[in-house]
Amino acid sequence: MPYAPADRDIYDADSHIMELPDFLKKYADPGLRDEIPEVSYSASIVTDEEVAVIMNQGGKHSPEHVAAQVALGDRLIEASKEIQALGAFDRADRTQAMDLLGFRKQLVFATHSVALPFSASSKVEPRLRYGAARAHNRHMADFCANDARLMGVAVIPLDDPDLAMAELDAVLAQGLEAVWIPHRPCGDRSPGHVDLDPFWARLAESGTPFVLHVGGAPLQLAKAWMNNGRAPTKDWLGGGENLRTKDIALLHEGPEAFLTMMVLDGVLERHPGLRGASVELGAGWVPELLRRLDWVVKHWSRNDANLQGLSRTPSQQMTDQLAFTPFVFEEVGAFIDQSNPDLYLFSSDYPHIEGGRNPIARFETSLGERAPSVRDKFYAENFLRIFPGARVTSPRAAVA
Repeated sequence: MPYAPADRDIYDADSHIMELPDFLKKYADPGLRDEIPEVSYSASIVTDEEVAVIMNQGGKHSPEHVAAQVALGDRLIEASKEIQALGAFDRADRTQAMDLLGFRKQLVFATHSVALPFSASSKVEPRLRYGAARAHNRHMADFCANDARLMGVAVIPLDDPDLAMAELDAVLAQGLEAVWIPHRPCGDRSPGHVDLDPFWARLAESGTPFVLHVGGAPLQLAKAWMNNGRAPTKDWLGGGENLRTKDIALLHEGPEAFLTMMVLDGVLERHPGLRGASVELGAGWVPELLRRLDWVVKHWSRNDANLQGLSRTPSQQMTDQLAFTPFVFEEVGAFIDQSNPDLYLFSSDYPHIEGGRNPIARFETSLGERAPSVRDKFYAENFLRIFPGARVTSPRAAVA
């Protein structure tokens, strides 16, 4: 039996590829291949030795390893993690993983290969930034090509509007189903800058959502915030390279600022067909953001001509056009009570350990005694509002 219950359709708004070192080089334009670095696991719990074993096996898990993973059955999500997970980097293995997970559809994000295209450094040459994005998108399209349940997520930095539009045209031709953009200023522009309006219009016209995701902006706070005269703190995995206590406390600031600009600059108003999701960035900040933006527009529109043409409140715009994934340790039931049930999405984060051993059970505990209609929205309907092309009507195949 698969992990997801047979009596409920579940659409997964977050999963990942664990890229092998040559993930970008293999799909890069020949003229850029030597300049694009290998994907690095230096800031990861995955060891160089693990990666070396896989590469020495031709970039595959051994048949014995795959068989052991398949034998986990509905315990796959509990025990199959990181680069050792079934389908972490092999598309045929990923199909077997999807059979065992039982999700109707699954967004597929990169893990480490976005460091170059999403770099916040102005020193990264545009040809390398967008060349790395093009290589990523080709590889992601290939990974997801043979299984309709896998929804590949492209990456497009917005630092150069013309190059971003060119890459968007390529992405749409490849059939990728969402576009991950970094949640930081777009070079020296707001995401609501007039130069980027054609980009948002093209997404809306094509029915392709944008997504924000952890890793789309620097993970860690400026070093000065960490300097308290005491010994450095470790991150939640026991090292120092990932999210630490102060980082996770303020993780919401980047996506909150980005989406605030999208509302106050009128992007959602001008493009009511545009859809977006904030993924693996938490959701506890969402109810207050809706209240605050409604308050800002109500009082500041008296003097700000940019706000006077809004036909919907910010909270209505965001409810109509956006959705958010809570972490498994957050109380999504309380967030629903504080805002509304149309805003939140289920996610597994497979095969990352951050998704937990049993995300459905964790979310069920948080949802408590709330109505079945609330669960339907959380597990399926909200996903299908943002990604309407993902709807599946055929029955799921049985898994022995």
